[in-house]
Amino acid sequence: MAAARAATEAARRVNNSPTVHIVGRGIVAQRLQRMLRDLPLIVHDPRWTYITGVRPDDIAVLANGGAHAPIVPGLLRRGLHVVTVGEQIDDALQMIGADVDACGTTLVVGAAMSPGLVGLIARHLADQLATVDEIHVAVHGTAGPACARVHHRSLSGMAPGWHDRQWLDYVGGSGRELCWFPEPIGAKDCYRSRTSMPLLLHRAFPTVERISGRRSARRRDRLTAWLPMLRPPHQEGGIGALRVEVRGADAGGGRQCLIAGVAELVGSAAASSAAAFVTALVDGKLPTGVVIAGQADLPNADLLALVQSYGVRLQEFTGVPQPS
Repeated sequence: MAAARAATEAARRVNNSPTVHIVGRGIVAQRLQRMLRDLPLIVHDPRWTYITGVRPDDIAVLANGGAHAPIVPGLLRRGLHVVTVGEQIDDALQMIGADVDACGTTLVVGAAMSPGLVGLIARHLADQLATVDEIHVAVHGTAGPACARVHHRSLSGMAPGWHDRQWLDYVGGSGRELCWFPEPIGAKDCYRSRTSMPLLLHRAFPTVERISGRRSARRRDRLTAWLPMLRPPHQEGGIGALRVEVRGADAGGGRQCLIAGVAELVGSAAASSAAAFVTALVDGKLPTGVVIAGQADLPNADLLALVQSYGVRLQEFTGVPQPS
């Protein structure tokens, strides 16, 4: 009886749900298909510049590498909600400036591991404090080949950082810091990187005074960041990790530092974040307009719970040793 009821509920959800159009055929897109298998899905070749077979209120998930901003306005004008998986700065800036309100739809910018899951974890930690003035993020690992190329380029050029309420440009690959990630990753040397994550976190947490983003790297990564990749990237980068550190004060004014993160295949973590936002859109839980993970008017706790329901385990640093 329970199985029949579940099957009936699943069928009802499919019949009443918008179609999810996944653009991309990489690691993240493949995992996303499995996570959303209970919804009507259509997979599109990322080389197509025009998505066919769409209806108003359908959801387009841009899970391909490269720029998303050029095709987003057209999708919004056609009445689609859009979820993007990417971290390029120029791309994010263009999408944030899109006139989404006039279309009456939703544009989720950066629904991956970083940005994306970063914002959900940061809000989870920030809600435990009375005030928050610093957010520091470190990332280790990559998903598929497109992600690996972005990682490679991110250690060159200028890396944005929010310091004492002003934007500063740091040299990519500078600012070495030893960051401890959840096990089994452990300690890694991390450096400032060119990513949209600080910009999106600042939009979600406008009162925070300092925001930084770093990425793990080896000496060879830093030395060759200005050159094309010396060898083709792996199909999947293996287990990666995310570390989010939030600093502020508790209700009594005492200084607090809270740390949480995940250790997971980067492609799985990114797909889980995108799937959570798609599910929230299907359930009507997201506002219209530009949406950034972690912003105060979102059901961030529900979104984080959805991410964890796909198998991503959140780990929090308590400072208390666990029995072996």
